[in-house]
Amino acid sequence: MRDSSSVHVPVLANEVLQWLNPRPGQVFVDGTMGGGGHTRLLIERVRPGGEVIGVDRDPVAIVRAERELSGRPLRVAQANFSEVPEVLASAGVKRVRGILLDLGLSSDQLTDSGRGFSFDADGPLDLRFDPERGEPAWRLLERLGSEHLANIIYQFGEERYSRRIAREIVQQRRQRPIRLARELSELVRRCVPRSKNHVIDPATRTFQALRIAVNDELKSLEVALRRLPDCLVPGGRFAIISFHSLEDRRVKQAYRTDPRLQPLVRKPIRATPEEVDQNARSRSARLRVAECLEC
Repeated sequence: MRDSSSVHVPVLANEVLQWLNPRPGQVFVDGTMGGGGHTRLLIERVRPGGEVIGVDRDPVAIVRAERELSGRPLRVAQANFSEVPEVLASAGVKRVRGILLDLGLSSDQLTDSGRGFSFDADGPLDLRFDPERGEPAWRLLERLGSEHLANIIYQFGEERYSRRIAREIVQQRRQRPIRLARELSELVRRCVPRSKNHVIDPATRTFQALRIAVNDELKSLEVALRRLPDCLVPGGRFAIISFHSLEDRRVKQAYRTDPRLQPLVRKPIRATPEEVDQNARSRSARLRVAECLEC
């Protein structure tokens, strides 16, 4: 998967373009470049004379973007989106017209069996966006006690069966450590009853919790919400797509309380039924947009 083309389909693409309103000559930041879908759309709108600065923690995404978007007005940097101020300073850019963060997993990451994002992958349960930083999820499961694991699964996954799952993890690792994504998903499915009209896999919340923990995702978002408004020109726009309530609550609160920002939508923008039919990932996507005030 590391050398293949992107299979990711960007969510809420029309809505992102509508609310960011990129125009020729402007500079935008895509802080979560991923498969490059949103990046490509922004590039087409800012030409001629403008450029997009693409940021991602995932080295695979960086290499792919450099290959697939070669020759276009794009500068890329491997970094956490909370580090956008440093990225802009290195590029000699003071402020930009718009910033986009798409906080979801990319389809490219899900289909890479060696990283553990897919529930039924036979690869290691890693879950890191940058495999060179932090510790993999399997190691977290190996060293943390039952109570600590339960707290992570409950706080970051909002999983009501967190204690049952944590106890089962600790009990199983006494016999054989959990190293594969498939092993964890099978364990969670034994612990979490399926509802009659289930749409979401029972393992979803636990995998989400561990992914958030190993990547420190919520802290990164909180830091970005504090720092990135200063990277916008007056009238510039800050758009964030979130996929669960833990993220969306933080974005909503920041947009409402930050004196530098003016929220542009009362409720999050959701995908149309037509988009959901074509791209199931868009079902849980929520877009919020704020405008930078002159301070």
